Amino acid sequence: MLILIVTIILISCYLIYALINPDKF
Repeated sequence: MLILIVTIILISCYLIYALINPDKF
């Protein structure tokens, strides 16, 4: 359960970073 929560947080951070820096993707 904890692994699932951590995975969701990491994916969320990755998506936010992609929205902030779209030119790197």
